[in-house]
Amino acid sequence: MLAPLLLSRMLMLCASMGVLRVMSSRPHRPQSSPRTPLTETHDLGGSEWTAESRQGGVSVRATVPGCVHQDLMAAGIIQDPYYRFNDDVYRWISRQDWTYQRNFTVPIPLQNHKKAVLVFEGVDTVATVSLNGVVLGRTDNMFITYEFVVSGLLKEGEGATNLLTVAFESAPRYASGRADEHPAWPVPPACPPPEQHGECHVNYIRKEQCSFGWDWGPAFATQGIWRSVRLEAYYLARLLDLAIIPSPLDGPWGRWTLELEAHVDLLGNQKVEAAVSVSVLELKTSFSYNVSLSPGTSPVHVSFPLAQNGTNLKMWWPRGDGNQSGYHTTAQILLDGGVILAADTMVYFRTVELVQEPVADSPGLSFYFRINGRPVFLKGSNWIPADSFHTRVTPGRLRDLLQSAADANMNALRVWGGGVYETDAFYETCDELGIMVWQDFMFACALYPTDADFLSSVNTEVLQQTRRLKRFPSVVVWSANNENEAALATNWFHIPAGDYARFHKEYVQLYVGTVRAAVMQEDATRPFLASSPTNGAESESEGWVARDPYDTHYGDTHYYEYGADCWDWSHYPRARFASEYGFQSWPSFSTLAQVSEKSDWSFNSSFMQHRQHHGQGNEQILQQIARHFPLPATGDPLRAFQLTLYLSQVMQAQCVKSETEFYRRSRSEVISGEGHTMGALYWQLNDIWQGASWSSLEYGGKWKMLHHFARDFFSPVLPIGFLDGGELVIYAVNDQLFGLHLAVRVEAYAWSSLRPVCSLVGASSWVAAGSAVRKHREPIKMLLARCTGCTRQRCVVTFQLQAENGTQVGPRNHVFLASLKDAQGLHARPVKVAGVSGMPGSPVVVTLEAVAVAPFVWLDVGAIAGRFSDNGLLLTEGTRNITFYPWQGTTARHVQEALTVTSLADVVQT
Repeated sequence: MLAPLLLSRMLMLCASMGVLRVMSSRPHRPQSSPRTPLTETHDLGGSEWTAESRQGGVSVRATVPGCVHQDLMAAGIIQDPYYRFNDDVYRWISRQDWTYQRNFTVPIPLQNHKKAVLVFEGVDTVATVSLNGVVLGRTDNMFITYEFVVSGLLKEGEGATNLLTVAFESAPRYASGRADEHPAWPVPPACPPPEQHGECHVNYIRKEQCSFGWDWGPAFATQGIWRSVRLEAYYLARLLDLAIIPSPLDGPWGRWTLELEAHVDLLGNQKVEAAVSVSVLELKTSFSYNVSLSPGTSPVHVSFPLAQNGTNLKMWWPRGDGNQSGYHTTAQILLDGGVILAADTMVYFRTVELVQEPVADSPGLSFYFRINGRPVFLKGSNWIPADSFHTRVTPGRLRDLLQSAADANMNALRVWGGGVYETDAFYETCDELGIMVWQDFMFACALYPTDADFLSSVNTEVLQQTRRLKRFPSVVVWSANNENEAALATNWFHIPAGDYARFHKEYVQLYVGTVRAAVMQEDATRPFLASSPTNGAESESEGWVARDPYDTHYGDTHYYEYGADCWDWSHYPRARFASEYGFQSWPSFSTLAQVSEKSDWSFNSSFMQHRQHHGQGNEQILQQIARHFPLPATGDPLRAFQLTLYLSQVMQAQCVKSETEFYRRSRSEVISGEGHTMGALYWQLNDIWQGASWSSLEYGGKWKMLHHFARDFFSPVLPIGFLDGGELVIYAVNDQLFGLHLAVRVEAYAWSSLRPVCSLVGASSWVAAGSAVRKHREPIKMLLARCTGCTRQRCVVTFQLQAENGTQVGPRNHVFLASLKDAQGLHARPVKVAGVSGMPGSPVVVTLEAVAVAPFVWLDVGAIAGRFSDNGLLLTEGTRNITFYPWQGTTARHVQEALTVTSLADVVQT
């Protein structure tokens, strides 16, 4: 054991030698001193690779990380895979076998090291890895980090080169072969619906499930080394991973300990004594502890009690509930002989509980998250992969998407189980922005095989991913799969009754016996759910598959209904937690134009049918539009197409607004046993390509009308109005940490004017923190009687919350008393642009002018990247200034040249 005095002197010596520490949530590569690195690393990424088809004779220069589609595009052999019908045209790429190769010299003096390993952080997917003609091993899981020992196989010295080969197998053909070889029975579903233009048997391969096609995205079953690859050499020990997880002993405001968890690959054949030290700089706290390491991969787990309790610590809070505070922390493992394994990381203090307990006046259980002891309503959306080709998602593009979520008042995102486990940068940004992450494991909309090899691979995958992600405070819950409990319980795949028990057993074996067991081995600090939707604790009590996983008295719910009127809130489920719901729309014309040509610009074109991967999706969009809006009747086909795209976004925004506001006002009430809703995550945040989807952000990050609406309907303080039979009802929702005295101001406007016909200010009353309170209830007949000249068709009602001094609190909202296709006085008076101004490099101000109330006023600047301060608005002023915030350099002149303004009046005018 190392004596304390010796340890102190060695730490002082290391400090004087300038031990390198890079502030990062990933452990810094360990070293003993600047002169004698303990571990040396050589990056094998870059553009010195080749990719060659083993069937077609095509050979191109390749880049790692990347994939073969990107390499072929860079070589000019294929166009943009997203252009027009190229997802079908280029299907040959994924159905061939590709071999990646590169030569490299070894810059590391191997004589100074005992062990060398090749580390592949991501191989997509089925491949055989060889070095200098010697097979190192095989990969078959996209989500696993693979390591191959290459000691003794590397050539070094002047002029010596090494040949690294990764020979891929077509993922669709591999999956099909696995299905054919399955030892007992088929595991459904076999293939996706034909409108998805997908590949079959995706559930037989541990690969991004949506890469075989989905109802919002293309089938690009990629091949390639999609994350980094490197050579690492070391002579005594290598730090494989390290995390420091704060653990509360008696609640968030009591005592805490720091749990250091690490894995060290120790060479040799004898145990080694080591001193583990942790220093939290801002807390002026340091600890040390002696441990004994065994040869091989040796786990290190040390607990350090903190002198400070929770009341003296800065906590990490979700967005809107507090700051996202953290502490810079240094960890060292000091081995005998003065060798140091060092890592710098961030430590965040945060507790999370999933509360499932009886609800007053209701059967069932609650379902809500308590962060640091405080109930939090989760407001946000669902995240899918931002591109079919992952290395195209640059750090800047990733941040723009997540910043857009934060700018829309979101505090949560669900990382959906049919995509990929996201990069560290994704979770680091969520930590920074205060966006909670509901983390699915990558299983979606299918049953899966449970043979020994498959379960072993899944076990490794879950262990690695949980170990990597558990250090991020933004991750608040693990969920084993997307919709597979519901698929089994409601028999999506038409399983014969006699086979149910077998598939139920396999379901439990996979998600409970394998996924849950691996998660609990690595991380017991977060709640675990076996599926989504689920009845949670009730599903568990029923053998992990509930009779009705959509039961609104338990758990979370997914709900989609396209036949009913989306303005009618009464058909929405008053769920405990709404984790998926939504409506489709099309992206803007400028986004579609990037991947189409003039002949495609018709709603009934082959291109528009091909891009719609949801069965009857285009018909459902038009049907919902026709319920409440006039359809364009212009004789100009291009104008009609552009207005239909616009109306699809109007419809989507209004539909999701109606449903989300219903969930938010259901927070504090239980009606007929249902309610106490504590989460609303609509489907979906982002797009994977330019096509029809449920997203609020287009491919590339442009805000749809829905996203502008989301900024308001997720506002911390929000007035919500709706029609209940013959009455107008208005609620006040307050998600803030303090109560407010609020009054409601109600105004009615005739469509043909800009002056309110009448107004009413109610009495001020208390709205407690974390509550939804009914503030106003009035028969429509009474409202119309006091608003002279108003009828349901002639007027629109607006309302806002006011503080006691009369200032507006939260956004203004509105209620349509009738469908706008029946509106009277909604004249064809388009909104005009009175001016565009701004200095170079600054935001641009657009001044609008109107002569009558204009609904759904939409400003668009085509391909110029950025967003407006307000958009999709109900314009009731004669003049209104809107600010455009560019994401890249532009000028007021360029904005003015690209600017178009559309409102419902433009549709009426046609």
